[in-house]
Amino acid sequence: MFVFAQLSDIHLGQDKGDGGVRARERAERVLRYLDALPGELDAVLLTGDIADHGAPEEYETAVKLLAGSRHAPLLCPGNHDARGPYRAAFLGGDPADTSPVNEFHVLPGATFAMCDSSIPARGDGYLDDGTLAWLDRSLAGAPKDRPAFVCFHHPPVPLHGQYVDPIRQFGEDRLAEVVGRHPHVAALLCGHSHTPAVTTFASLPLVAAPGVVSTLRMPWEGAGEGPLDYALPPMLAFHVHDDEGRLTTHFRVVP
Repeated sequence: MFVFAQLSDIHLGQDKGDGGVRARERAERVLRYLDALPGELDAVLLTGDIADHGAPEEYETAVKLLAGSRHAPLLCPGNHDARGPYRAAFLGGDPADTSPVNEFHVLPGATFAMCDSSIPARGDGYLDDGTLAWLDRSLAGAPKDRPAFVCFHHPPVPLHGQYVDPIRQFGEDRLAEVVGRHPHVAALLCGHSHTPAVTTFASLPLVAAPGVVSTLRMPWEGAGEGPLDYALPPMLAFHVHDDEGRLTTHFRVVP
């Protein structure tokens, strides 16, 4: 059994008239919750929108925040992230390099492809040809005796949220072709939705983690003061991949 957590959309630096204090406190709250768990996790994912403006100082905050946790999350960028500052902060890379930031992690019980679905200066997502070729090679070379999870920020299907669907991941048929060639892919995991959601993609589970910084109101819930609710508490997801190859996801509200 492989047990891991997923959080998303912490948006460090988001200023709601407080200089970004609220966003940081919510992220700290979730990390404290994870650190206080009596049991061990096999991995923790953070699926994008780590910064709110892609500013170097926002990534400095993120590095310090994550370094203070007992878990070192596996990361991928979101549409609010900026590839150069992200690469410099987390990978020690060239801040002028704006190519996609893709990482493949082989862990004892699973493999994770952390894909960059961001498009610089745009809200919608797309896995470019180079990223898909990298993903295909990485999955082909991954151990076949453990599940592989393909992770990115933007969901590749509509989730029926009026705010997010217009800026979801497009060109998804190309992604479906790639994952269809690799039967050890167990699921696809994303963020961006700011609400927990479970559906299917390419005959595989697709799970969208809830947002830490805010929660999306669905159309039938009413718009209120806008599509995003900043009063609801942060949430995260726990995923369990069992010995029968089944993925079970539990969503948790963080008090």
